[in-house]
Amino acid sequence: MSKVKNNSGYHGVTEPISLSGPTEKYLMQTAEVEKYLSDARLDERQDEAILREEVLGKLDQTVKAWIKKATRISGYGEQFVHEANAKIFTFGSYRLGVHGPGADIDTLCVVPRHATRNEYFFRWLHDILAEMPEVSELHPVPDAHVPVLGFKINGVSIDLLYANLAHAVIP
Repeated sequence: MSKVKNNSGYHGVTEPISLSGPTEKYLMQTAEVEKYLSDARLDERQDEAILREEVLGKLDQTVKAWIKKATRISGYGEQFVHEANAKIFTFGSYRLGVHGPGADIDTLCVVPRHATRNEYFFRWLHDILAEMPEVSELHPVPDAHVPVLGFKINGVSIDLLYANLAHAVIP
């Protein structure tokens, strides 16, 4: 989701609580916590971090191919299909960089208005994921308070949420 930069120089629609950076005390405390996590082996190994990045890249490619298929199925012309786009955004512990080894990646899939939740997300995208050999443990939960597709890609757990915007094209 794009951030709006206003005339005051900050991003978003509201003012930040503070523009000051961390104090020396907070920097020292952060270093202590990072050392503790490393010593306790609660931080992620480099090969795990690389795998997560590869999985997110694969998911991004899959979602982009899916939205083009959804656009074509919706009856739009080839020019519109060419411009069709969907975006994924991470959030939660992964986005904050505080996840541990084996933690899932909370991901939001932002799609244009024609890619409806039940027909396109929980049916078409689900079917595409189900056919991928690297995807396992695919569990759609369409009736949850926050509807989600849960699955693993190459052993990495993903919770994929859906957001439909009132735009014809997602930039």
